[in-house]
Amino acid sequence: MKKVCIVGAGAIGGFLGAKLAAAGHVEVSALARGDTFDALRLHGWRLSTEAGLVQVPALASNNATELGPQDLVIIAVKGPALAQVAQQIGPLLSSGTAVLPAMNGVPWWFSDGIPALRGHPLESIDPGSSIARAIPQHHVVGAVVHASTSSREPGWVSHKMGQGLIIGEPGGGQSQRAQRIADILLAAGFDVTHSSSIRHDIWYKLWGNMTMNPVSAITGATIDRVLTDPLVRGFCSAAMTEASQIGARIGCVIDQSPEDRHVVTAKLGVFKSSMLQDVEAGRAIELDTIVAAVRELGHRLGVATPNIDALLGLTRLFGRVHGLYPEVG
Repeated sequence: MKKVCIVGAGAIGGFLGAKLAAAGHVEVSALARGDTFDALRLHGWRLSTEAGLVQVPALASNNATELGPQDLVIIAVKGPALAQVAQQIGPLLSSGTAVLPAMNGVPWWFSDGIPALRGHPLESIDPGSSIARAIPQHHVVGAVVHASTSSREPGWVSHKMGQGLIIGEPGGGQSQRAQRIADILLAAGFDVTHSSSIRHDIWYKLWGNMTMNPVSAITGATIDRVLTDPLVRGFCSAAMTEASQIGARIGCVIDQSPEDRHVVTAKLGVFKSSMLQDVEAGRAIELDTIVAAVRELGHRLGVATPNIDALLGLTRLFGRVHGLYPEVG
């Protein structure tokens, strides 16, 4: 693989793009827009780390046709933007292009290959299957990102902790193309795992984030405060138990209790969830991929989700009141 395009050079996309460009093993470009596009053209990739500032010239465009077909396309946009972005990236795709969604929550391809769902797409994520048509399944390599980053300003990212990436084929097993992607990312300094069960890895991360993200967003609390309130912690545990029951029905068994996971999360200390950061910045919240999709899965599988329902309802109403989530219709 020689050509890699980052679609969405925000906190995660800028982190990935800057490290890949600095490593110099592949030609890295960015499909960006607005202030981020202008900043990349003017300043290049900028990444602040504990070791100092990484700054590398960037090849950026706001037109996919100018960039042309790529070997690897990394999509790092927020969930609400994906449907529009999917319609714009066609010129980046050739028959052999791999697409790596470095995004939060349940991806649009998740239900494919799960017998209990009979291949029906998740309407909460991809209504009408417009994303699936624009990015066919054979292009996709699944991904999970374990990193804490934030945007200092458009085109300038700060890295706080973690540089773990898990990648794998959506259908399970390992492949040469996924290993080639892993090798590129390893050479750029990421901690990469080539997983044979990426769907489970995605579900496990979601299981932990599904409550922490929205609860922190609607309360304004950092994660340490969410976990130290016994009533809130108990509510989160109850919702996580429901998600565990759903996971067991789709082959994503969670061999951990909610309390065990809370202990792990608490070790991260004081931090703001990505959804709280979005709320504070006035950005649309990624509620559908993180909570609505889980509720839809529960409904379709016959798993009762009263706590997840309450979590979705409260966060959705909060988002609508603050103009961060679409109104009905």
